[in-house]
Amino acid sequence: MSRFSLSLVLLMVALWTSAPRAIATELSAGTARVDLTPPLSMKAPLGGYGARMNRPAEGVHDRIFAKAIVVSDGDRRFALVTCDLLGLAPPVKPEILKRLGSDWTAEQVLILPSHSHAAIEMNAINPNNTFGIPQIGIHDLELYDFTVDHFVDVIRRAADDLQPVTIGTASRHIPGWNRNRRADSTLIDDELTITRIDRLDGKPLAVLVNFSAHPTMMSEKEMLFSGGWPGALQRTMEAAIGEGVTVMYNNGAQGDQTTIGRPSGGDSNWERAAQYGLELGLLTVGEWKAIETRRDVAFDFHLQHIDLPETSWHPDFMSTGGAEYGLTEEILTELLPRMQPAQTTSGSVRLGDLLIIGIPGEMSAELGLNLKAKAKEMTGIAHPVIGGLANEWISYILTAEAYRTGRYEASVSFYGETLGETITAGAIRGMKTYTE
Repeated sequence: MSRFSLSLVLLMVALWTSAPRAIATELSAGTARVDLTPPLSMKAPLGGYGARMNRPAEGVHDRIFAKAIVVSDGDRRFALVTCDLLGLAPPVKPEILKRLGSDWTAEQVLILPSHSHAAIEMNAINPNNTFGIPQIGIHDLELYDFTVDHFVDVIRRAADDLQPVTIGTASRHIPGWNRNRRADSTLIDDELTITRIDRLDGKPLAVLVNFSAHPTMMSEKEMLFSGGWPGALQRTMEAAIGEGVTVMYNNGAQGDQTTIGRPSGGDSNWERAAQYGLELGLLTVGEWKAIETRRDVAFDFHLQHIDLPETSWHPDFMSTGGAEYGLTEEILTELLPRMQPAQTTSGSVRLGDLLIIGIPGEMSAELGLNLKAKAKEMTGIAHPVIGGLANEWISYILTAEAYRTGRYEASVSFYGETLGETITAGAIRGMKTYTE
């Protein structure tokens, strides 16, 4: 063998051994949706603001949903669930899995709330919440069972109707649609990522949309159920695309990211949210139309366990979060060990050129941007995104510097200044799955 031939062989071996695991396969998928809007007779409280004092919703502006897509390669299957909720308390997903039965494991299910501030109060569906404090929500067993059973139902129904699909993903930066709400940072993640999932006849089955911005256009004074601007985005896209498509939105590293109101946003918070969702939805449909899909795509998923630092509260908490949520140091001493977990997870899934990295809380844009860049470098996957609030809400997740600086986000971060580093390191360990 010539020196040139030997060098070529060695190069090919090196490339093969260093390449990420990306076995292309033909996938099938099924979708379903359930209406998560509680009956008004249930008197379910709206979450997102302590000032609401656990008051029940007064009506329905637009209905809130859970949507699921179950993807299978014939041997393994995975359920991605999105929902118009503020977030999920740590006990919720384990109970969903318990009621699903042994056919599903924690690794196979990733739940991504949109972070709507006009939906079910997160701590009203938290069995560990035994404190009876209106500002943080009061646990309601009936509402808890209602919500968990609807999640079980949507996963089962999506799994019952699998059909062959093609998949493609594209990303685009869209400046002017979001901003950093912290005065000490100008970092913005304005990347919009869209995944198109079609039936073999070309008809659309599902669209996954990822964009980072707080759905906080409604204040504590608006007391109607709503999916907020993400709900409007999904409805707009489903109407524009047609064919019974299921559009599923998931938020990114939105811990310090919020919306920028559109010029024609209207006079009320409801109008502004609807206008923002409408315009962003139409923009996204335009991008969706140009996406090319493939039959053979890589498919994999992983659940990385992460040990958390000891719980603590920020020195500023009593003047910010403590004031809003009616908490004292005495209450926190008992509350944090009971309601905040000692271990969490980073669930992830790969669908072709898309990699969703689940983060169990509200991560800052700086950490999210760094993690996405690291994911692209490690795995070679073209479109990594942060799936914010994945499976459970543990707190805001900030850099050590941002935590020390303080302000609202730091005051609602309950694991000290090393939490951002801990979660990031855990997510990176999980990404090694896609390089082996």
